[in-house]
Parts: sequence; C-alpha cells; structure tokens
Amino acid sequence: MNKQPIEMARDADLRLSQQALQRAAQRARELAVQTGTAIVVSHLGVIEQINPKAEVAAQCVQEPVKPYGDKP
Repeated sequence: MNKQPIEMARDADLRLSQQALQRAAQRARELAVQTGTAIVVSHLGVIEQINPKAEVAAQCVQEPVKPYGDKP
C-alpha cells in the first residue's frame, strides 16, 4: 500500500478527490435541510439517522479535520 498522502498523487482526479467528496457531502447536507430529510451515516459500524437541523448547528462548532496521513 502506498503511504504517501493522497495530495501527492500523480493523478489530478485522485489528488482532488477528497475536496470533491467534501463538497458533495456539504451539498447533501444542504439538500437534507431543504427537504427535511434525515442524513443516514454509518458510524463505527452502526447506521445512524441524523436530523439535518442538528447537523447544521453542529457544523458551527466543529474543528477542522486534519489532512489525511498526518499523525497526532
């Protein structure tokens, strides 16, 4: 398995895939809020339904995610 960060990939599509997934997730959250639909996620192997209004409130206090491959 390649241990280099995904941002170092030679393929531009692969390099930018994380940002594309984050944009898609944000758009899904926005759509869920507009339609009042629950967001379904798998967390530690458990399927959960998240209230989109609560999710929007939680985004305000969420810390940024560390880049892939960084160690604490």
